[in-house]
Amino acid sequence: MSFAKARITVEYTGAAIDVMFNPEEYTLNQDNTFASQTVPGLSSPLLQFVHGNLRSLDMELFFDTYEQQRDVRQETQKVVSLLDIDPTLHAPPVLLVSWASLQFRCVLVKASQKFVLFLPDGRPVRARISVSFNEFIDATQEAEAIKRQTSNFSKVHVVVAGETLSAIAAGYYDDPTNWRPIAIENGIDDPRFLAAGLSLLIPPLPFLDPATGEVLP
Repeated sequence: MSFAKARITVEYTGAAIDVMFNPEEYTLNQDNTFASQTVPGLSSPLLQFVHGNLRSLDMELFFDTYEQQRDVRQETQKVVSLLDIDPTLHAPPVLLVSWASLQFRCVLVKASQKFVLFLPDGRPVRARISVSFNEFIDATQEAEAIKRQTSNFSKVHVVVAGETLSAIAAGYYDDPTNWRPIAIENGIDDPRFLAAGLSLLIPPLPFLDPATGEVLP
């Protein structure tokens, strides 16, 4: 039984590059970004999720043309050229890195070449390329992959010292005059005083009928 070969395919042309030798290993990386918020009176800062970051794929590719006695750069350049700006796309191409169960839609962001064996005339015949790919997700794919619908669109906001309801409303609704829904939702009688560290439920704004001003269901 033959081993599946790792392949890099250019998405919009279908052109494929089969690696000369399968990598010994690869690394998939993923992380999230959180912001810390210091609140007076608490023993440690509060963490708030900001956004997820792109997954990345790292591997080392091996090339050897010693037996053919030809310049190995003829092979390595096929990979390195994926960093070039495509004149049709005005950007480097989107790729699919596939190897058995690994299917990674991405762009090449880094390729570091190391030549380790040479012919008497100086031509390299053996090389290693350390490559890094970043996952490529367009807006349509993001919307299809992540179901963001929920029956409750409310958010939670932790008050910091000196914040006002109008400032919080401006941050969430882009309108400081919309502080009343927050006050009503959280039973706040005095909107001028907010205790630091207080968790506020930020409700979605009601939809109003432009003709009557009535709240729509």
